[in-house]
Amino acid sequence: MRAGLAPVLRAFVLLCMALMLSACANLRGPGAPGQKLDPWESWNRKVFSFNDAIDEHVLVPVATAYRDIVPAPVRLSIDNFFGNVNDAWSTVNLFLQGRLKAGVEQGMRFAVNTVLGFGGLIDVSTEVGLEKKSEDLGKTFGRWGLGTGAYIVWPIFGPSSVRDSLALPWDYAASPSLVFKEGSAKVAIYSLQTINARSNFLRASQMLEGIALDKYTFYRDAYLQRRGSFSDDDEYEVLTPEKPPAENPQAGP
Repeated sequence: MRAGLAPVLRAFVLLCMALMLSACANLRGPGAPGQKLDPWESWNRKVFSFNDAIDEHVLVPVATAYRDIVPAPVRLSIDNFFGNVNDAWSTVNLFLQGRLKAGVEQGMRFAVNTVLGFGGLIDVSTEVGLEKKSEDLGKTFGRWGLGTGAYIVWPIFGPSSVRDSLALPWDYAASPSLVFKEGSAKVAIYSLQTINARSNFLRASQMLEGIALDKYTFYRDAYLQRRGSFSDDDEYEVLTPEKPPAENPQAGP
């Protein structure tokens, strides 16, 4: 399985490097600031519309059914489990960024939740004051001084940049699916992770539908603002996820 993925990852990295060179050429040329940030807007808007249709007709109905059928405490445990895996990857990236104190604290958070929280199903760490820091390889590249680069929207994967695209294979590889060898098990874990994450944004995305005049521009500007900020407390999100309540499993939408 790994041997089959290796050529795909290499091709993806080469494509991203080509995009980076192309983006640099665009950034040096004349044009408005918006064009420099989004030189492939025509392509991006088409892909955004495709992704939006997939979200509307597939992800939203499935995520809504998931939220309505699965009890809230179970959804919270699933959310905590995937969050705990993210904490492990965040720990690695904090050390790569040279933020040793934050890395140790995040590592402690992961250890406490893994041992005392039954594999991360219960978030014990937050209760004892170990706060979550969400980091990834794209942010690490940014801390190393690599510029964001041009904005790009990938089919299925969604909004990104040239820099974040270079990190994408490794960020997605840092998943619970790594422990499974069977392809069907990997797909099941990825699907659950995606559906669970989408269910946390149902209300926020519904509110956005009523206020955003141009969804594409809103998501692009918010993404670039979030990914271009690297202060120690950069917690800006495009939309705020809604945590499943620990109690009241029949809570409505």
